[in-house]
Amino acid sequence: MATFVLVPGAWLGAWAWEDTARALQERGHTALPLTLTGLAEHADQVGPQTGLDTHIADITGFVERNDLRDVTLVAHSYAAAPVTGAAGRLGDRLERVIYVDSAPFAAGMCMLDLMPPQAADQLRQQVDAGWRLPMPPFEVLGLSSSLDGLDEGQRNALRTRATPQPFGTFTQRLAGPAEPGPGVDRVLIACRDFTGLLDAGVPMLAYLNQPPWRRFDLLTGHWPMLSAPAELARVLDKAVS
Repeated sequence: MATFVLVPGAWLGAWAWEDTARALQERGHTALPLTLTGLAEHADQVGPQTGLDTHIADITGFVERNDLRDVTLVAHSYAAAPVTGAAGRLGDRLERVIYVDSAPFAAGMCMLDLMPPQAADQLRQQVDAGWRLPMPPFEVLGLSSSLDGLDEGQRNALRTRATPQPFGTFTQRLAGPAEPGPGVDRVLIACRDFTGLLDAGVPMLAYLNQPPWRRFDLLTGHWPMLSAPAELARVLDKAVS
């Protein structure tokens, strides 16, 4: 049985993983959802200094404080950035890294690099008090991240439980090391839109279709832990079997 550390994407907390974690536990796994600094129940632990390094330290500190071994780190969306950083620092505690509708970051990258310049500028204009980024409206989110599979209740939960993201986590660049150690299993779970990009042969993503990467497809939108939690748990279980 695996030990999963489940890291949510931007604006979300451990709450987003509750149904998937429960389904993994029913399959006999240990499933530990993690809330990063400044989000959800940790919303008061935040300030202008909160950045990507803070979230990397959250993940590594959680694993080390709990003396976790043979860890499977799971990154959804934005969490690809701090999980990549943590994966390069956890050494032999890490058995596997799984990216859910996301991909690893290279050293020197930041979240804003993934966006067209106009979209990055729009985000900067939404930043509150110089360092907090509220979740954009659904009509804006849907331009880059599929909302497929989210019913009205799930969209309402996403909207009402979202927390402003510390903007430094989007602007700070990932420092090395940005690669897990040798022998760490690498897995990609691609949702509907991402599968299209991978199947289209986008050159910068080609490595994700090759060993040592293993790929699983999940035909739902960008938030499978909300839109298809049981199915996501099934795929995660298959990935560690």
